[in-house]
Amino acid sequence: MKLPVSPRAWSACSRRFRPASTSSLFSRPSGPRLTKSAMDQSCHRNHGCSSGGCACSAAAASAPAPKRKAYVALGSNLGDRVAMIEQACRELDARGIKVKRTSSLWETEPMYVLDQDRFVNGACEVETDLEPLPLLDQLQAIENSMGRKKVIDKGPRNIDLDVLLYENEKVDHERLKIPHIGIPERDFVLRPLAELIPTKAIYPDRPWRLVQDYLNDLPPSKEPLSTMTPICSSVKPLTALKATRKTQVMAILNITPDSFSDGGIHTPDSLRDTVRAFIRGGATMIDIGGQSSSPGTPDITADEEISRVIPVIELIRSIPETHEVAISVDTYRASVAEAAVKAGADIVNDISAGQLDPRMLSTMAQLGKTVCLMHMRGNPGTMSKLNDYPDGIVPTIARELLERVAEAEAAGIRRWRIILDPGLGFAKVGEQNLHVLRHFDELRNWPGLEGFPWLLGSSRKSFIGKITGVPKPMDRIFGTATTVAAAVQGGADIVRVHDVTEMGQVVKMADAIWRY
Repeated sequence: MKLPVSPRAWSACSRRFRPASTSSLFSRPSGPRLTKSAMDQSCHRNHGCSSGGCACSAAAASAPAPKRKAYVALGSNLGDRVAMIEQACRELDARGIKVKRTSSLWETEPMYVLDQDRFVNGACEVETDLEPLPLLDQLQAIENSMGRKKVIDKGPRNIDLDVLLYENEKVDHERLKIPHIGIPERDFVLRPLAELIPTKAIYPDRPWRLVQDYLNDLPPSKEPLSTMTPICSSVKPLTALKATRKTQVMAILNITPDSFSDGGIHTPDSLRDTVRAFIRGGATMIDIGGQSSSPGTPDITADEEISRVIPVIELIRSIPETHEVAISVDTYRASVAEAAVKAGADIVNDISAGQLDPRMLSTMAQLGKTVCLMHMRGNPGTMSKLNDYPDGIVPTIARELLERVAEAEAAGIRRWRIILDPGLGFAKVGEQNLHVLRHFDELRNWPGLEGFPWLLGSSRKSFIGKITGVPKPMDRIFGTATTVAAAVQGGADIVRVHDVTEMGQVVKMADAIWRY
């Protein structure tokens, strides 16, 4: 993306980045240059190589180029903006420019040419053996292959890729300036970078000035920026940092005979009416579960779970009213996730965050859908005994979720595709669940977790029954309503509920109070 600056700033940047010698475009730490003979002699002394030829030098000459780290800006404001950015990331990977991590996506207003659509911006950390100019060539080749055509300067574009930083190097070339000259002045560049490298210096000659410092120094914007998490083409993205966002209602559709709350009540004949009632009640998402996670329930095979889930997804997709509803599959098995997405699911909701199936995270990455990573310890059979939190429950959940996010990113899942869930009732008992609800806002704003959307599922949980004295899960409507209101106050983006009509009303009222 073009990041224009004032003439004064351009002049300052030009003076700052102008190399001492025009024969060198890339500024690296200086040091004595060794001739081949000197290197061979050093090698002989250190490794005992024969004087007739240095094996180490030959090996070094044939060794692959070292991998270098760079940061690339991503932007789009034409067509399916998220799809364009995700296609560009796939193109980077395909060309050997490995995308290691991504920022969130941020929706921003256009600058300078105001008569155009809003932009979606982000950044990614890449690993490459290319030098800066060849890297720029590859970025421009990707733009061209994706059909980018420049009509007017700073005008609309379906994809925009720029090199922001390359290791700790300075580049001063007519085609390329590194660090990118607009970094210190642009909110939509600094915010993605601050997610990736908040404590990194932008300029090598000013190591005390970090990315986060430049972001903190920007004047407040008229409308604070928010991250955006895509769900599907028919459902608006989640905007976790927008104060006036509406809480989404996710309806629970258990198609298991042994669910703790509603097992066995749904039959094929009643499903259509149930789904339509969900939509009338305000559900924008439906979470389908074919395997109970209740302690003590017998495990089933992946094939059996698939046989339960897929017909229901197909049935829901056949109902015209559901075209603007997202379908989530509640599973911790990679093969079930694959089959569900193929049948039309939009979200993979994994209670184990990829810990119960070694293929799950890589499968999620390949599917390219939005995923929900929940905090849990052990498995449904052992989790009730793993509820010791000596360092405090909120700090521990935060730390363990950060580990799951890092694993997900390492597997190739984009940060903008991740939803988090604190896992009420999973490896948590009684007061621990209440503590999470009381301090949910603290968890949302934990360093490294800011900007993620959160799902909270308290519906009919046993801790509600114990506090209210209501033994039957289906009768815990009022207790659930209180926890849903608390979730909205704490900042939940999605509430996962059984009683959709009643909780839909609670959400509307809670939104009116706290999100105005």
